[in-house]
Amino acid sequence: MGEGIQTSANGWAMIAQVRFRELKTRIGLAAFIAVTAWFLSKGYWPAVWLGAVVVSQFFDWLAFRPLRRRPETEPSLGYKVLLSVTAAVNVLVYSSISAYLWVAGGEAGKLFAMVQVAGGLLHVSLHMHHVRPLLIAAVVPHSLYFLGLPIATAIVARRPEDVLIAIGGVLYMTHLVVAVRQSSSTTKALQDANAEAQAQRAAAEVASAAKSDFLAVISHEIRTPMNAVISAANLLRRTRLDREQREHVSMLLDAGDVLVGLLNDVLDLSKIEAGKMQLEASDMDLRDKLASLTRLWQPKAEANGVRLQVEIAPNVPEAVRTDPLRFQQMLFNLLSNAVKFTEDGTISVSVDWSEADGRLIVSVADTGCGIAPERLAGIFDSFEQADAGTTRRYGGTGLGLAISRRLAEIMGGRLTAESAVGQGSVFTLSLPVEAIVKAAKAPRRVVVDEASLKGRVILAADDHAVNRRILSLLLEPHGCSLVLVENGAEAVEAAMTQVFDAVLMDMQMPVMDGLEATSRLRAGGLNRRTPVIALTANAMDVHRAAWDAAGVHAFLTKPIDPALLAETLAEACAGRDPVAAVPAAVA
Repeated sequence: MGEGIQTSANGWAMIAQVRFRELKTRIGLAAFIAVTAWFLSKGYWPAVWLGAVVVSQFFDWLAFRPLRRRPETEPSLGYKVLLSVTAAVNVLVYSSISAYLWVAGGEAGKLFAMVQVAGGLLHVSLHMHHVRPLLIAAVVPHSLYFLGLPIATAIVARRPEDVLIAIGGVLYMTHLVVAVRQSSSTTKALQDANAEAQAQRAAAEVASAAKSDFLAVISHEIRTPMNAVISAANLLRRTRLDREQREHVSMLLDAGDVLVGLLNDVLDLSKIEAGKMQLEASDMDLRDKLASLTRLWQPKAEANGVRLQVEIAPNVPEAVRTDPLRFQQMLFNLLSNAVKFTEDGTISVSVDWSEADGRLIVSVADTGCGIAPERLAGIFDSFEQADAGTTRRYGGTGLGLAISRRLAEIMGGRLTAESAVGQGSVFTLSLPVEAIVKAAKAPRRVVVDEASLKGRVILAADDHAVNRRILSLLLEPHGCSLVLVENGAEAVEAAMTQVFDAVLMDMQMPVMDGLEATSRLRAGGLNRRTPVIALTANAMDVHRAAWDAAGVHAFLTKPIDPALLAETLAEACAGRDPVAAVPAAVA
C-alpha cells in the first residue's frame, strides 16, 4: 500500500500503542453510528452490532497487550498472524453496519454506509501503513464492503447504475494509495532527517566534549611551565639587578601576563560558545571597582603620554548588584583596548545611570587612531581587529572585545561602538543591574609583611620538583616552614602524624590526586579542620566546582601570583595558633 513500510518490532509496537490510545474513540464513534443506523432503520440490529463491536474491541485490546508491555520485543511469526487476523475480524465487525444500512436504511442509509467505510479506509491507511501485514488485514475487509455492496446490488437488483458507485470507490482508493505513498515517503524522509540530526547532534556533543577536554589539558600543560617561567622572573626581580637586567625581567613578566591573558580569553570564549558561562550576582561598590581599574591602567596610559580620567554622574548608585568579576573583565578589556590604540590625548571613562529601566551605562572614549566604517561592524567578532597589521603593530588576538560583547549579552545588556578614523572611538556598555542603597563592607584583606607567616608550618603537595622549589623560594622568606611532598598519598600520610597551619594542594598528581587527598583529610584526623588551598594549573570552572565540593578554603591557579599566595595563606592562618615548627623537608 505504501513505500518505506516498516516491518520491524518498532512498527508493530507503535500501532499497538496507537490502537490502545484510540480505543475509547472507536467505541464512542461506534455508539454514534449505532444511533444513526437505528434512526434510519428503526430496527434492533444496530444495538446487536454495537455489542459485537465492544466484544471485538476487547479481543483486540487483549491481543495487542503483550506488545504494548514489551515494545522492544520482535513479534514471532505466529504472533504477527494472530494480530493480523484480529485486525481483520475487527474491521469486518466494525464495517458490517454498512451492509445493514445499505439494505435497510434507504438511500440515506446507502450514502451513510459509503461514508462510514470510506472513513474507515482512510483511518486504517494512515495509521497502519507502517506495517504491511496489518495494513492488508484492515484494508481488504473495508474494500469488500466498499466495492462489494454496490456491485452486488447492481447484479442482484439489476441496477447497473450502481456500478458507477463502485467505480467511484475505485477512484477514491486510487487517490488513497497515492496519498498513503506520499505520507509514507514523507514520514521516511522525516525519520531519516531526524536520525541524521540526532547523529550530527551526538557528533557535535562528542566534539564539544573533546574540545573541552583538549582545552583543559592544554590549559594545564601550558600553565605548568608558565608557572616556572613567571615565578622564576618574580624571584629574579627580588635579587640585586642592574638597570638593564631589571628591564629584561620586566619584559619576561609582561610577556607572561600577555600569555596568561590570552589563555584565559580562549577558555572564556570556549565556555561562552558551549553555553557553560556561569554568572554570580553579588553587591559591588561601583566607585571602588572603578578606582581599582584606574590604579591599574593609569600608569600604563601615562607611559604613553595619555591622560586617563573617570567621570561618575551624581545619580549613579553607590553600589549595584551584578557579577563583579565579569563587570571588571569587560571594563578591563575596554580600557586595555583604549590604552593600546591611543598614543596621545585622553581616555575618558563616563558612568551614568538610567533610573527608568535600571541600567548602568559606562562609556570608554579615546582619542586614538579610530576605526574605519567598513571595519567597525566586525570588531566584535572573534579574532578580529581593525586591520591586518594591527596584530603585528599592537599585539593581541582580538578576543577581548568579542568576549566583552558576549558577556554583556549574557548579562542582559549590550556593548556598542562608534568611531571615526583619526578622531578616536567610543565603546558604550549598557548593563541592567540592581541598585543597592548601601554596599556590604568587603572583608578586610590581610596585610602580609615579613612577620605575617612567621612560624607557620605549611604542607605543600605538588608532583613537579620545579613547582616545589618555587614554593620554597616564594614562602620561606616570610618565615614559614614547608613540608613538601610529591603526591596526595604522601600528603595524607604526613597529615596523620603532624598538625599543619595550612595545606597547599595540587590537583593532578600520581598515586593519589589532590581532590581525593583533600577528601581524606576532611574525613578525620589531626588536620580535618586545617585550611586547604587548591594551587593548581587546572583552571576551568569544572575544576573550581570540584574543589568547592571537596571543601577547600580557597582556589588559586598557576602561574602563581606571589602576593596573592602569601595573602591567601595569611588569611587562612589568621586566628589559628601557630603549630610547632619543624625542619622543612624537601622531597
